[in-house]
Amino acid sequence: MGMSGRSDAHLPREQSALRLSLVASAVLAVLGVGWGMVAGSQAILLDGVYTLIGMALTSLSLRAARLMDAGPTPRYPFGRESLAPLVVGMQGLVLLGTCVYAALDATRVIFDGGVENVSPGSMAAYGLLTAVAALAVHRYLRRSDPASDLLDAEARQWWAGALLSLVVLTGSVLALLFSDRLGSGPQRYLDPVLVLAACLMLAPQPVHMIKTMAVELLEGAADQRVQQAVSDRIDRVGAQFGLGQSALRVGKLGRKLYVEADFIVEAGHWDIADEDRVRREIASQLTDLPYDVWLNVELTTDPTRLK
Repeated sequence: MGMSGRSDAHLPREQSALRLSLVASAVLAVLGVGWGMVAGSQAILLDGVYTLIGMALTSLSLRAARLMDAGPTPRYPFGRESLAPLVVGMQGLVLLGTCVYAALDATRVIFDGGVENVSPGSMAAYGLLTAVAALAVHRYLRRSDPASDLLDAEARQWWAGALLSLVVLTGSVLALLFSDRLGSGPQRYLDPVLVLAACLMLAPQPVHMIKTMAVELLEGAADQRVQQAVSDRIDRVGAQFGLGQSALRVGKLGRKLYVEADFIVEAGHWDIADEDRVRREIASQLTDLPYDVWLNVELTTDPTRLK
């Protein structure tokens, strides 16, 4: 078993990005909750509460990142990379629960006859401000460390928040444009309808996060993009050494990438030194991948190893 992969330069970058996200979440959470209460808008309040919950989850992600960056310990000899999918899944469950609660509350408001005194102009101003901020943070997180599952989950939260703000902005602008034709009656339902629309748009994000947790904790195969990248490199090495049939298994757990490659060779033509040369060459081919690669290579004459 060998290791290769990303350098430790990724670690402070991940934590720095999480800290910036935490600060931005705190500012927008206070803004959203305060603005929503003053304006009497459940849609704005949902955005603020969503960001507030995100802030708590970011703190959890930052703590998990520090524990994972500590590396293996006597108690955890293989590290604690499983924290990454676990935290991502917890984020997904909490955010999905928030959407379900908000959707149920919006439905109740609609059946109660809507709400009064919600200014579309105020909602539009809020939606524009927070959408720009959320998209900026999302872009920063995506660029900070594309291989980080924690930053990916964080970026998904900000993208979902941006969608929520854009829904508020779009609905409010439409209400302002057609207010003369529709009158004040339909505006009573603007706020809860926007909440329902936002929940429908947000739901796929936490569902994806929950699926990611399940696949990785159950030691499922890495996604096709990662598998293809590994397969291409191992095929090159196999061709270089003239190796025969091979079986490749690729799994992912947080930043760890498990790669097992078995090659069928002719009896009497290969020895342990040859296997070492193949293993070193494969390891060198995988160093450009942004993961901690745990590699196992075996040359065998047993064809059943391909099953």
